[in-house]
Amino acid sequence: MRLGYGLNVEQTQKLVMTPELRQAITVLQLSSLELSMYIQKQLEENPLLELKDDEPERDGEQAGDTAQAEEAAEEPKREYDVDWEEYFQDSSDLGMPRREKNPEPAAYTYENFLSQAPTLTEHLLFQLHLSNCDPRAMAIGEYLIGNMDEHGYLRTSVEDAAAYLGEHPGAVEDVLKIIQTFDPPGVGARTLQECLLIQVDQLGIEDRLLRQVIRDHLLDLAKGKFGRMAQQLGVNVQEIQRVADLIKTLDPKPGRNFSSANDVRYVVPDIVLEKVEGEYIILVNDVSVPRISINTTYRSVLNKDSHCDNETRRFVESKLNAAAWLIRSIEQRRLTLYKVANCLVQLQRDFLDHGVKYLKPLNLKQVAEMVGVHESTVSRATSNKYIQTPQGVFEMKYFFSSGVNNDAGTMTSAESIKKMLQEMVAAENPKTPLNDQKLAETFHQRGIRISRRTVAKYRDELGIPPIRQRKRY
Repeated sequence: MRLGYGLNVEQTQKLVMTPELRQAITVLQLSSLELSMYIQKQLEENPLLELKDDEPERDGEQAGDTAQAEEAAEEPKREYDVDWEEYFQDSSDLGMPRREKNPEPAAYTYENFLSQAPTLTEHLLFQLHLSNCDPRAMAIGEYLIGNMDEHGYLRTSVEDAAAYLGEHPGAVEDVLKIIQTFDPPGVGARTLQECLLIQVDQLGIEDRLLRQVIRDHLLDLAKGKFGRMAQQLGVNVQEIQRVADLIKTLDPKPGRNFSSANDVRYVVPDIVLEKVEGEYIILVNDVSVPRISINTTYRSVLNKDSHCDNETRRFVESKLNAAAWLIRSIEQRRLTLYKVANCLVQLQRDFLDHGVKYLKPLNLKQVAEMVGVHESTVSRATSNKYIQTPQGVFEMKYFFSSGVNNDAGTMTSAESIKKMLQEMVAAENPKTPLNDQKLAETFHQRGIRISRRTVAKYRDELGIPPIRQRKRY
């Protein structure tokens, strides 16, 4: 076999991930709040972008939309009224958009300021500083509070804390007892049993059986072994049921009601559906998204009469193209969201009218074919997005659900089956609850072929306990 060199010409197709395409993909998958922050960042980095003024435009001025930006980029020799060099010779104006010195008072409304709820640590320190502790006890208390997790449990031992602070363990224990009287009840505990007993003490409940169950039988209680507990404690099962109901009113995680750095404060829907005269109106909620346009002053550097050097001209052209792409990407995102939402309205009309039980099975491919885009585009368009409907606010991914065949030859969505499962469990006799097999048979009677294992899976996802924990005596 002879080796040699040769030249061939062949034609191939491949996707090149340009910076512009990457930006369009990024913009598409951002929520409205994330898009607002992204645009603010671009405004800081790109001098050719500016916030669009809501006031009517004066004669001879352009709004700076995408088409005009492209035209300016392709025809750099177009004449403008502003002389770039003369403009910068005016020392009173540096070319930046002027801001009003006295903004409208309405801009400073109370709604613009979101209050931050105190954290658990702040709440406990506030109570500690109100107590009559001496400076030594105050230092011990601050250290103990600093070593509590987000649920209010102490994550260090008294001995370790005493060794670190150079104090006697008894002194640390005394301060811990003070902290355990703080709000919320149960805070400062080292174990679940201690947490529940602290709450019982603060509630003033005098119940020997309750305390005994908390100290020695919590595991059996969690497993629903009421008969075994009754035999060991020498009481009837009804007494165990009474104690179990009382324990359910206590909070095993007393600190969870306080805010943390990772709290989700609220959800802003990206799509709003309003039903008007029997028809759904689709609104893309981009009110919080800043309106941007091209800064015509900076763009005038491309004027043929300007005497800027080539490096400056290339810089302005690159920023102009980037600004045009950003504006186009934002508009394309809005159009894609509208089309996807329109498909969801058409395919899930029964759900919008009647509720979760009427949610139909749906996958990305069905919506992609209707919109005329790739499945990945639909996935990005629905990622981290929320839609407000007459049935409530849902994540857009919620509408994409797998299904189970039924006797009618159609499919029932998994979310619809979960809703029916919740209703079955809510309607069962608590003294004789249905096991997973009985629940599966009930579905069969309704024409839905579902296995016992699938029932158990959906029950776990819904947080419904097994039969032995649902049984009441």
